[in-house]
Formats: sequence, C-alpha cells, structure tokens
Amino acid sequence: MTSNEPAREMRMDASQLYREEVFTDRKVGSIQRLTPVDGEGAVDTTREILFLGQTQILTPAGAMPLSFELPATNLTEAIDKFPAAAQQALERTMEELQEMRRQASSSVVVPGRSGGKIQIP
Repeated sequence: MTSNEPAREMRMDASQLYREEVFTDRKVGSIQRLTPVDGEGAVDTTREILFLGQTQILTPAGAMPLSFELPATNLTEAIDKFPAAAQQALERTMEELQEMRRQASSSVVVPGRSGGKIQIP
C-alpha cells in the first residue's frame, strides 16, 4: 500500500474476525488457535476454529520461519498433527527454494551466447 492510497483500503472486515490464542512448548514451536468472532467479539459458531503451526529451522543463513495449517478440531489433535505438518511445510519450502535457485541460475546472461535478451557488443 502506498501513501497515496486512501485509508479506506485498510478497513478491517468485521465478518472475518478471529480471536488469537497462542500455545507453545518453548522448544519446538507454537500453535495458534483462531476462534471466529463477530464484530462484538462474541464467538461466531457458524465458522470453524482454525489451527496454525509455527516453527523455525536453522540454516547457514540464519533461522527460517515455517508456518502451516493444522487440520484439527481441537488443541490435542493439533499437537498430534504438528510434526507431520511441519515436515510437509519444510519439504514445500525446500522445493520452493530449489525452484527459485533454478530460475535465478537460468536468468544469468553470459556474453557471447545467443538466446539471452541482453546483447553485449
């Protein structure tokens, strides 16, 4: 958003509000429980509670955060599903990083080779 855009673009959607609660073991990660609420803050029973997992892995470049959904109906189920969901998020992230590296390496322009968009005399 630029400073020229009207403030009305930053309006929150009162029909999509959630109360956040965070649970952590202070070792591996955390789980957010997002409870749907109405514009007055009362629980909205027409929408489902959401669970999101968060952890991080250490890389040579530093800590890399991972965030992922946990398909669960309660906190116990979310805790049980945390390891598999974190592993899937890690695998997905590694695939995305490999794809980004592949795209970056294919965009290198080498002088004297045809096919590139930039021509060096």
